[in-house]
Amino acid sequence: MINTIEKLAAYNVWANNTLLGRLDEIARSGQEIPAVCLRLFSHVLNAQHIWIARLTGTQSPVKVWQEHTLDVLHQLHEQTSERLHQMAQAADDAELHRTISYSNSVGDSYVSQVSDILTHVHVHANYHRGQVATRLREHDLEPINTDFITYCRELTAAGKETVSL
Repeated sequence: MINTIEKLAAYNVWANNTLLGRLDEIARSGQEIPAVCLRLFSHVLNAQHIWIARLTGTQSPVKVWQEHTLDVLHQLHEQTSERLHQMAQAADDAELHRTISYSNSVGDSYVSQVSDILTHVHVHANYHRGQVATRLREHDLEPINTDFITYCRELTAAGKETVSL
């Protein structure tokens, strides 16, 4: 059986890494990365940190819309993307059905199932990566393709079930 949540988590690592690579290329070329792009991608990685904290019952070191430099984005990606992938890989049926109680950034209380959270984190990241692509194009910068199907095509071309991360 295909573990879709684990595959989405592996895709998320690839997509975040791919986007970071494109942002690095822009910076190396001497062009300025639009502030809105850094803000949106900061939000993606902040959210990953926040959800990990909620899932593990710890305190998040970042706020939802805290903005970061490109160097810090690399650090946050290293701290969170693969961790979420590992959490998805390790999650058995009991873990996926476990519910957690938490408060959102404005203090509203919720209870959610781990499987829904792990799905949300990756869908949320994809939404905002799409916004980054749009903003790059608006600033006459070519975005990078981080579509899920592109990831799957790379898997197929490499003869693998998952791309080496």
